[in-house]
Amino acid sequence: MGGVREVDAVVVGAGFAGLYMLHRLRAGGWSAQGFEAGGGVGGTWYWNRYPGARCDVESVEYSYKFDEDLQQEWEWAERYASQPEILRYLEHVADRFDLRRDIQFDTRVESAHVDERANRWVVRTDDGATTSARFVIMATGCLSAANLPSLPGLDRFAGDVLHTGQWPHEQVDFTGRRVGVVGTGSSGIQSIPVIAEQAEALVVFQRTPNYSVPARNRRLDPDEVAAVKAGYAELREANQLMPTGFGSRTPMPVKPALEADEDERRREFEARWERGGFGFLAAFLDLTLDRAANDTAAEFVRDKIRATVKDPLLADRLAPTQVIGCKRLCIDTGYFETYNQAHVRLVDINVSPIVEVTGTGVRTSEGDISLDCLVFATGFDAMTGALLRMDIRGVGGQPLQEAWAAGPRTYLGLGVPGFPNLFVITGPGSPSVLTNMVVSIEHHVEWITDLLEHVRTTGVDRIEATSDAADEWVAYVNAIAGMTLFPTCNSWYLGANVPGKPRIFMPLPGFPPYVEHCAHVAANGYKGFALTASTG
Repeated sequence: MGGVREVDAVVVGAGFAGLYMLHRLRAGGWSAQGFEAGGGVGGTWYWNRYPGARCDVESVEYSYKFDEDLQQEWEWAERYASQPEILRYLEHVADRFDLRRDIQFDTRVESAHVDERANRWVVRTDDGATTSARFVIMATGCLSAANLPSLPGLDRFAGDVLHTGQWPHEQVDFTGRRVGVVGTGSSGIQSIPVIAEQAEALVVFQRTPNYSVPARNRRLDPDEVAAVKAGYAELREANQLMPTGFGSRTPMPVKPALEADEDERRREFEARWERGGFGFLAAFLDLTLDRAANDTAAEFVRDKIRATVKDPLLADRLAPTQVIGCKRLCIDTGYFETYNQAHVRLVDINVSPIVEVTGTGVRTSEGDISLDCLVFATGFDAMTGALLRMDIRGVGGQPLQEAWAAGPRTYLGLGVPGFPNLFVITGPGSPSVLTNMVVSIEHHVEWITDLLEHVRTTGVDRIEATSDAADEWVAYVNAIAGMTLFPTCNSWYLGANVPGKPRIFMPLPGFPPYVEHCAHVAANGYKGFALTASTG
């Protein structure tokens, strides 16, 4: 494959994070090489092509703010953009800023090992090539490593096996087929109504029911889009002040739920339900902080499920019992209504566990279910999976898998002790998946870019998060999370969906305080990072 290529920075991934990182590196005069396992740009929106896939953050907010011309020229079609529309947007961004020339597609990074003497990273890819870089920036995404459960006999199944996170590019036709869907998280809740429209029979295997509120998706009115574009600067600024980095167009809560009487609570919940979207959890100030307050919202949603699903026993099995919001709130179009269709069946695997997969379907404790196709909507090894599936080795040859054996340990979600000159975009320990990801991505990319400029002007050639800073940061994240209801249930925020994964709450609630903290670190000479200048 020739000699070793040398660049200033390697960027792994070409989704929202990788594209913007490449753009900023190039603008700063750094040489950069991007590697992307997929055949095109898009990241999670390249891989997640399942029926019904769309973003749960409103399209006019789930977009870059860094370029005014880009904001003004792109026309979003729907309130919640579908996967094809988001992919077209990212392809447009790649074309507009000529980013593809710095990206090697269909190329998976197999290893990244630090060369301590040279203060460089040696990056090897699955095509046999080696690249040497001063810096490695992991833009691998939080939801990119598909989680496929280990079911006995799966390799014997004669039908098609699909995962929502690795969907085929060619259209899958379920017409006349008996389909089983395993999982009722976000991708299951989005895909099940669409699959039901085609399938002859649909069997949904549910372990844990999830809360879902209506999306109320619609075509965007041109006048509404024009108004958003005219006020984009104000909208973006307002969103920076939101705990989640989005939602400033939604009415803000004015009081705690427990200070409102039952009629007032119901009116407010009803208004939020009719509006649709994540704003439901912003109905009152204390819904994610106080269990009794949360119960009022949870019971409202359970009542909606019971009113929608005609079979009372089925409605009870679809009604969640955990805290609403401790798992990511789902947003749907006709999900619960789907179960009123005669050809749709729910199997509660707590009552009828899956024993094995057979050549012709699934065997539960109650008998065999014949299927032509199995769809796994079982999510991802979130936030850490993509990183830990690579052979990343830091100081002394320590593998990242070993460094994170007890759970991910970062400083600001950006730096990892023992892994100098390596940065993670929206990593564990940052607000990340609890926010509008594009807002968090832009913040991280710009912070990293500023740090690299500091490196250039000061002659520093090694930057490493200190162990003490990381320990303090992990304790801080746990303390903040502990003030909320987020850690109270087994969610992928905790890694609970992956057998054997350490249970640690990974994202940090609260975007604005995090931004302030990062700014304070930078203003104080990047406190918490050890910066070493070259002596050569």
